[in-house]
Order: sequence, then C-alpha cells, then structure tokens
Amino acid sequence: MIDGKKVLFSGMQATGNLTLGNYLGALKNWVTLSDEYECFYSVVDMHSITIRQDPAELRKRARALLTLYIAAGLDPEKNCIYYQSHVSGHAELAWILNCYTYMGELSRMTQFKDKSAKHADNINAGLFTYPVLMAADILLYQTDVVPVGIDQMQHLELTRDVAQRFNAIYGDVFTIPEAYIGKVGAKINSLQNPDKKMSKSDENVNASIYLMDDPDTIMRKFKRAVTDSEANICYRDEQPGIKNLLNIYCACTGKTPDEAVSEFAGKGYSELKTGVGEAVVTVLKPLQEEVARLSKDKAYIDSIIKENTEKANYYASKTLRKVQKKVGFPEKIR
Repeated sequence: MIDGKKVLFSGMQATGNLTLGNYLGALKNWVTLSDEYECFYSVVDMHSITIRQDPAELRKRARALLTLYIAAGLDPEKNCIYYQSHVSGHAELAWILNCYTYMGELSRMTQFKDKSAKHADNINAGLFTYPVLMAADILLYQTDVVPVGIDQMQHLELTRDVAQRFNAIYGDVFTIPEAYIGKVGAKINSLQNPDKKMSKSDENVNASIYLMDDPDTIMRKFKRAVTDSEANICYRDEQPGIKNLLNIYCACTGKTPDEAVSEFAGKGYSELKTGVGEAVVTVLKPLQEEVARLSKDKAYIDSIIKENTEKANYYASKTLRKVQKKVGFPEKIR
C-alpha cells in the first residue's frame, strides 16, 4: 500500500493503434480508479519488442500512447504514467524471477503458443519469458490489484505462483496480487467477426474502430459491419452482429440494451449502423481533440515523462533492493 491506498498496476503495448474496444473496455474505466487506488499505468514498450519493430515507429507510438492516456482523463498528478523501458527495475527483477520460474510453467502459456504460431520465423526467448517480465511489472510496485481480461488471467496466476514461491523461500517480500473485480468494461467485438474481440492487431482494417479514425472512416466501417438476414433488431446471442452494435451504442450513450432496442424498433439495419456510428463519432471527438492539443505541447509531455519516471523508479528501487538483498547480491556502495 502507498499512503493508505492499495496499489493497482496496468499497461498497454505501444504497438498497433488502440481501438474503441481498448477505450470502452479498459482505458475509460481506468480514469475512475485513481481516487480509490494508487495507480501505475505503464506504456509497456519492453513487451513490444518480442516482435520486430521499426525503432522510429515504436518511439512514436509509445509517446502517442502515453499522450492518449492523459487525453483520456488519466491525471498524471494522481496516476504514475510512464514508459516501462525507463525503469530498469523491470528488467532487473525479471531476470531474478526467471530463476524462480519453471520451464514447464512457461511452456503452458497459451499466448506463447498463439504468438509462436503467428510468428514462426521469430520464436525468441523473450516471447517465451514474456510472462516473467509481466510478473516483474506487477510485483515491482507491490501491486495489490491488476485489472485483467480473460486472456491475461493465466499470466496473473503465474505471477501469483512465482511470488508465493519466492516468499516461501525468503519471507514476506512480495505482495500477492489479486485480479481487479470492479465495474466491467464494455465488451466490444469485431465489426467483421462479431464472435471475436475487437483487436488492434486484426489484419482487416474494417474490423476495428481505431481511436484516431476520422468521422468519415468511422461511418464507412459501420456501414460495412456484419449483421444478418433477419432484418430484426433484437439484443440476443443468436444475432451477434446486431448485439455487438447495440453494445457499442449503449457504451457510448449510457443507455440500456432495452432502451436501445426500443429506440431502433421498426427501423432497418442501415439506420442502426448510422446511429451507432454517429454515437461513436460523438464520443471520440473530444478525445481526439485533446490528443491533438497535448501532442503540440512537447514541454508538458516531456515534464510528465520525467516526473513520473522518477516516481516509478523510486517505488521500483525499494522493492528491487529488498529482492537483491534476499537473493544474496552485494550491497551497492553509495
């Protein structure tokens, strides 16, 4: 805990373009947590290089993501917003934790299997030990709670196992993190395959609404959204395309599914798609304007990076010194 508050950690990769699903399902909810928790929100650029990146593009995307955090409403005075690569403790702790994590545990990680299949020409050690770096991200700040989706739950369980293993040997060193169970973010699925989550890595650009898409692009993507041949607007699993559009509409307007169905009663799918598209444009406009404003203020963003890096390093070094002493590393002469 820090100043009587439990610690919360989360982060996003600086690859691809964030989607409407990332915003409505996660980022928007992060904003509400800073009063209750001491929050560390990282741009996890170290995780990004398990897949080959263009260096200039990675730097550009990392800064854009950090700026987007702030534009979305994360107050850098209340939240620690920083680059993972600027805090060396992440890598240092990851190496130590590698020595307390078993090969069998890592080989069972489903994301390693999935990414190995997608990138068969680059199955590197970093891809294999990715979950250990994730464990270090979390444990470095004595994190109490971690907002995770179903796809990350396996990694959090590994983090807990490694922390408990280390504590069993050396005493009460790490806080054992719990999954954050709070307000569930909107579940936004692909516009082209509504049975799957909207993803920033989807090869079909029409499947996802990106946060920086202009209004014309947004409307065009919704017009191409997959529906069905029933021509009936109902909120039910048997109509996944329509249900997804209604979920998006509700997340953007604050209406319930029943209210949304009533609003579009007797109307066609074209009118539904137009209504949903317009609601999304309305929600994203102020976010896009704030991103544009902040992006022009280089001095301000630079000051946030500097101040928040110092804060992250302060708390990271406290944990790291304790761990280094426990495993027997010589103390540094100061």
